[in-house]
Amino acid sequence: MSKPLRLALRGMTCGACVASVDKALKRVNGVEQVSVNLPDRSAEITGKANPQALIKAVQDAGFDATPLDADYGEAERQAEESAALKKVWIKTWVALSVGAPQMLFMITGHLPMLEDARFLWGLIGLVTLATMVYSGGHFYQGAWISLKNHRANMDSLIALGTAAAWLYSTLMVLWPEIVPPESRHVYYEAAVFIIGLVNLGQALETRARGNASQAIHRLIQLQPDVATLITPEGEEKKMRLASVQASDLLRVRPGERIPVDGILAEGETQVDESMLTGEPVPVRKIKKDWLSAGTVNQGGSIKIRVRKTGEDTALAQIINQVRKAQGSKPAIGRLADQISAIFVPLVIFISVITALVWWLIGPEPQSAYMLVSAMAVLVIACPCALGLATPMSIMVGVGRAAGKGILIRKGDALQEASKLNAIVLDKTGTITQGKPRMVNFALQATAPDGLTKELLLANLASLEQASEHPLGAAVVAAAKEQGLKIPKTNTPEILAGLGLKGRIDGQSWLVGNRSLLEAEGISLSDTVAEEAAGMADQGQTCIYLVVDGQLAALIAVADPVKEDAAEAIQRLFKAGIRVIMLTGDSLRTAQAVARQVGITEVYAEVKPDEKASKVKDLQAKGLKVGMVGDGINDAPALAQANVGFAIGTGTDIAIESADLTLMRGSLQGVADAMLISRATVRNIRQNLFGAFIYNSLGIPLAAGVLYPLTGWLLSPTYAAAAMALSSVTVVSNANRLRYLKLDKE
Repeated sequence: MSKPLRLALRGMTCGACVASVDKALKRVNGVEQVSVNLPDRSAEITGKANPQALIKAVQDAGFDATPLDADYGEAERQAEESAALKKVWIKTWVALSVGAPQMLFMITGHLPMLEDARFLWGLIGLVTLATMVYSGGHFYQGAWISLKNHRANMDSLIALGTAAAWLYSTLMVLWPEIVPPESRHVYYEAAVFIIGLVNLGQALETRARGNASQAIHRLIQLQPDVATLITPEGEEKKMRLASVQASDLLRVRPGERIPVDGILAEGETQVDESMLTGEPVPVRKIKKDWLSAGTVNQGGSIKIRVRKTGEDTALAQIINQVRKAQGSKPAIGRLADQISAIFVPLVIFISVITALVWWLIGPEPQSAYMLVSAMAVLVIACPCALGLATPMSIMVGVGRAAGKGILIRKGDALQEASKLNAIVLDKTGTITQGKPRMVNFALQATAPDGLTKELLLANLASLEQASEHPLGAAVVAAAKEQGLKIPKTNTPEILAGLGLKGRIDGQSWLVGNRSLLEAEGISLSDTVAEEAAGMADQGQTCIYLVVDGQLAALIAVADPVKEDAAEAIQRLFKAGIRVIMLTGDSLRTAQAVARQVGITEVYAEVKPDEKASKVKDLQAKGLKVGMVGDGINDAPALAQANVGFAIGTGTDIAIESADLTLMRGSLQGVADAMLISRATVRNIRQNLFGAFIYNSLGIPLAAGVLYPLTGWLLSPTYAAAAMALSSVTVVSNANRLRYLKLDKE
């Protein structure tokens, strides 16, 4: 599949606009998939369509688009949006400044009667028209383009309502005799005030949207624009990051951000990775350690060998993943999108019916009541709040998760995570650190004379250097930590599934598991067997070392439990989640680890191809299952689960198979993700409920359903204020997720 193309969109205001842009883009040849994001005012298109054809399709639909690329990126778009927001504020205050005095004079009775000052009213009409053109011209332009494209949107409603108010008022100024005296009213102040209030709502909404999208902006700002290149001659010079190539050598000084992904070539340091992983504690880095773009060098001056640049860096992938998730739509929001797409034509129909009813059976003056009610229906029913309800919450929720080192790949996963009632945990690398270390070296009385503990460990490490097994690596690491000199030996024979066999100083050495000893006909005393069993009871793997047929030592290697694993699992229990361990390790080892973290339900000795079946069995019992894993063998189970959580320190295959990635590698991320998920879905429901209730109650009130009982009729000005307030309320409610308190905070 080709690389997705992103477009910055202009002119979108509601769910109907989203539907129009989506439909226009999907008609372009070569388009495979389209995702239009209303809060972010962007679209992502997958396929082989020509970019110019896509832009033309958007323009033909009545909007404008610019490719988001190196020439026009996020920084340029932010600057453009900031300038546009300033213009909206100016237009808002101009409209309100013209409308407010009119309304005040109307209320206080300081404006003369229409019949006594038609010239003055004509002048007011011209000033109102000029204000409508300046402050609301974009509404009329958008409505005209929508009409040409045989569709309707928010602009259509505003244009119809305000134009009707101005035209009726102008008719009253020019030819008042065409209606009875009691119908001779002007509504200039309503027309201009509506435009001012709608602009005010859009300005407040835009500012709030900027706050909501801070997660993406913060991530983008992590990568510096320049880097310090070290030339082959040893000179250092500043250059644009876009010019840096793989294999270049860069200098990063204390306090600077690391500009690329690469290997630490020279020096030692502490690196702050909190913006990528959510982990506040700096990480020590030594030569050959991996460094990620966007992290901060907090130690000494270091040199980095470049490995990945630009969109290949982990930071760029994270930004892309967060952006995709923010633009996705969970099932809960699709109904709102469908309703928004047909809502505007329905509102226009309701407005026409309202006008007819008032004209036919309303009291005198029918024409005035008809205009006021129809105009109020048009204005109050704008589906802005409905269109923003879901995507705003998704944008903020995904951003909040990203700030905690949780990458959500799609909106559906965010919704599904809120429904989980069971979490299945892999053991190695998930509950444990995934890096075994030697915890005990028990010298045996049967060890050949002259072989001390240190000598045995050094020689054993020389054998294990030939092995790529994690247990062997733990032994080598222990020998190095103790400062032992590891001798060079002949390459040993690797016995698959058993251990190693080799010769050192003329002696025969065997190292491996119990099965190796049985294969070689070496028996163990009851004391040794009990000692080995004790190690297993503590979750340790016992390695047997035999020299010239004599048991020389028992080596205990353990994969330590992550420091916060027990606390994270208790958080899951507290949230009402059933926690299950699923591992290929022996039952004894699995149970030992489970005891340390408080898990009572364990499935052990499960083969890799059986893990997905176990998850399926749990789902068959009615459970909504989340699977957490980090290895290749976890990928099928991650895909089978309702929601797959990949440990970010694991394999790429596991991460690609999962719905969420925990960059910190901590199980606290599972609990955090579920809390954020539940809060986001709850927030979406609040927004949708508020938007539905608003439109369900607002339209009948505007139509005058209470007039026969109370004599009360909703003013179009109040309708405009209520419409603007509804959008601001939805955006503000979504922004509350930015301050969501998690148990650990």
